[in-house]
Amino acid sequence: MDLRPSQEQQQLVDAFASLYAAEAPTSKVRDAEPLGFSAELWTRLRETGALEMAVPEDRGGWGATLLDLALVAEQHGRAVAPAPLIEAQVAARLLARVGADVLPEVLSGERLVTVAVRPARAGALALVPAGAVADHALALDGDRLVLVDVPRDVRHVNNSGCLPLADLDVPPDATVLAEGGEAVEAYARALDEWRVLTAAALAGIAARALEIGVAYVKERQAFGVAIGSFQGVAHRLADRASEVDGAELLAREAAWSAAEEPERAAELAAMAFGFAAETARDTTYHALHFHGGYGFMLEYDAQLYFRRARAWANVLCEPRAAYRRVADVRYATAGS
Repeated sequence: MDLRPSQEQQQLVDAFASLYAAEAPTSKVRDAEPLGFSAELWTRLRETGALEMAVPEDRGGWGATLLDLALVAEQHGRAVAPAPLIEAQVAARLLARVGADVLPEVLSGERLVTVAVRPARAGALALVPAGAVADHALALDGDRLVLVDVPRDVRHVNNSGCLPLADLDVPPDATVLAEGGEAVEAYARALDEWRVLTAAALAGIAARALEIGVAYVKERQAFGVAIGSFQGVAHRLADRASEVDGAELLAREAAWSAAEEPERAAELAAMAFGFAAETARDTTYHALHFHGGYGFMLEYDAQLYFRRARAWANVLCEPRAAYRRVADVRYATAGS
């Protein structure tokens, strides 16, 4: 297994890195708060074919692999970009999988469809990613995969991560796209893809936060020397560097397994998500902590990454819950 980007994949990474550098500097990320959505950035992402690349060629897309999408998600995380790229890509792939008629309108940009990562409970969907800016949300309601229309007066759920979250109701007349085992299986696969891509984005958050922290401790001085020369600082950041590398590789392996070792895909997706969430949480904490009191000030980038590392993961669950899923999948497979 070689998880290094191919030449074509590196070109893809470079293209999106350049796009985010131009369209999503941290100044624009702050401007998009508190809703956490930049219509301008979303338009640019659509113009690059970010949705088409996620969909198979026989459904009107470009047929990118999940690993291709994970490499893009890393850049998305590095920029803490205020656009619903991951949710929209996962939703588009799910629509293609069940043969939904709405897919062409999604790919053309006429409609923004997201995916609810928490199944409906008593007809309600909680903390739907991009629910405050989407036109529709895909959700699992019992054993039905439904397309829920997002009302125009939907209320944004305020959150410290400044994500466009919303709570939605599943109306009795919601469009049913699939039912029974087909619906449950398709939704579970989409949720695993969301875990993988979010893990990659969290690894990107951690990588960029580490760079911010290292740059600061090399400049900040105490007792006439850079604070990065103190063992208590240097060793903690060195530990984080190892973890960031591990989170990146594990997310890529989980993405690779979707096509190459599908029997391990669900387990690796949960494992990658849990480890990346922990890594992003700890790395952003230390990056902010070593800034001292400055780190919490809004003009410092450390706090952007600190807040989003927690918010992006907790849309679904905390790391411990992800690890419990790893165990559930492993023992269910062993017992089957």
